[in-house]
Amino acid sequence: MDFDHVSVILFFLQMMKFAWDNYKRYAWGKNELRPLTRNGHIGTMFGGLRGASIVDSLDTLYIMGLTEDYQEAKEWVHNNLDLNSNGEASLFEVNIRYVGGLLSAYYLTGEEVFKQKVLELGEKLLPAFSTPTGIPRGVINLGSGTSWSWGWASAGSSILAEFGTLHLEFVHLSELSGNPIYTEKVTNIRKLLDKIEKPHGLYPNFLSPVSGNWVQHHVSLGGLGDSFYEYLIKSYLMSDKTDEEAKRMYYSALEAIEANMVQKSPGGLTYVAEWRGGVLDHKMGHLACFSGGMVGIGADHGAPEKRQHYLDLAAEITHTCHESYSRSATKLGPEAFRFDGGAEATATRLSDRYYILRPEVIESYMYMWRLTHDPKYRQWGWEAVEALEKHCRVDSGYSGIRDVYASTVSHDNMQQSFFLSETLKYLYLLFSDDDLLPLDDWVFNTEAHPLPIVHKSCLQQHGGLRDPQQTHPE
Repeated sequence: MDFDHVSVILFFLQMMKFAWDNYKRYAWGKNELRPLTRNGHIGTMFGGLRGASIVDSLDTLYIMGLTEDYQEAKEWVHNNLDLNSNGEASLFEVNIRYVGGLLSAYYLTGEEVFKQKVLELGEKLLPAFSTPTGIPRGVINLGSGTSWSWGWASAGSSILAEFGTLHLEFVHLSELSGNPIYTEKVTNIRKLLDKIEKPHGLYPNFLSPVSGNWVQHHVSLGGLGDSFYEYLIKSYLMSDKTDEEAKRMYYSALEAIEANMVQKSPGGLTYVAEWRGGVLDHKMGHLACFSGGMVGIGADHGAPEKRQHYLDLAAEITHTCHESYSRSATKLGPEAFRFDGGAEATATRLSDRYYILRPEVIESYMYMWRLTHDPKYRQWGWEAVEALEKHCRVDSGYSGIRDVYASTVSHDNMQQSFFLSETLKYLYLLFSDDDLLPLDDWVFNTEAHPLPIVHKSCLQQHGGLRDPQQTHPE
């Protein structure tokens, strides 16, 4: 299928405008839009912080050239983003959405307000690291600085994907503030993880912030584990390929995952199972579908003789994730899909059948397109667009759906902030030229916020980051 480039790009602008305008109309200043009831949602994830959809959308609006909307978002941040809030905030979510979103907005635009806000917020996250090991707890009260572990996490433990997904943002907080404390905090986490004994070289999902020991042996490339691995390879790339420790840890973790968790289904689909103390659970989560893109961007930097192997593995995982979409009635993928009991890339449990506008599959299409320029990735991306328009677009925004296998859809009444930050941005980039946010200059955090590569030579010469390239499409 030949795509008319201009009309496709305009189509994405229209999708973003539709999502944004409805948020603005019905939920302005709240965290997310509830499109069916036409009101705002605050939720508990961000403590007392507000405007998650605004902060998450800043860079998307700017990159797409939606200047007036970006200006309004910037004004809101300047006048209304109040960081003096009490309430239980997820350290991880505040970091990837708010810290990541503000950092990107600053690096793209140079506007001081974003720098000032992000440094103020960064400081409020530091008390979470006051534990015997320096491994932060998962929940922090931004007002009082007290922190604690999630009630549902095993025995007061911290979660690998949460404390392992701070590195990119905290390195940039040190770059911007000139204060090494942020880099020290995340380097300490890395050193502890490197030193601790790992079952078969694998990293379990739960660790005690008090003892520094694993709490149980559940390993996953989906939720609870996912972005820890992503941030290892991305730390190496963001360091201008100087962070050798991150590189070594990434490739040995990938080797352990391949040896213990990568499987082939009877139908020939490559998937990453979950590992529970040596027993495999043959399920793969939508969240784990980022790994096609991750293995792809890491292919060039491992052993040269493994480059093609990694590109093939990346393509196979991405193909499997596409199958999870194409095997459903809506052509959208479920939250988790299985490879046992006769199932192949389909959800068997009712509780796994929902789709909440998640970006990971489209994210892998974008990376695989950039790496191979195989037209199938754009074709697959467009299939997802058609499905989103048909099933998730409602009168006043976009909504997740409860069952991807039901031809009559039931909506969940939530336009997630990551739909604007990630899903729409990755679609836009999939169909844009490679020189819009080129991967040689930018690394995306796990909420799709682009952060510039820290070029050491330039840092020494100028005492700061070089100006990132102008990223407006002409």
